[in-house]
Amino acid sequence: MQVFKQHCQIAEEYYEVKKEIALLEERKRELIARLDQAEEESTDAAQLAKEYSDLTEENRTLKLAQKQCVEQLEKLRIQYQKRQGSS
Repeated sequence: MQVFKQHCQIAEEYYEVKKEIALLEERKRELIARLDQAEEESTDAAQLAKEYSDLTEENRTLKLAQKQCVEQLEKLRIQYQKRQGSS
């Protein structure tokens, strides 16, 4: 009878351990999924930061080009006005 009780207790403990293992495995899958998502978001953030940097540089270049065009246009206006005035 004692052996039977021990067997029942061991079986019960085995069942509890198996249940806990299943819960831990599920938690592990959840954490892996969250880690994968975090890594993906980190990659997305890095790509967005690079794109922002590239666009900022392009914007700076375009503003410089626009400034040079405005200056050139002003010089041409002055030359045109001088020609009109001397005619």
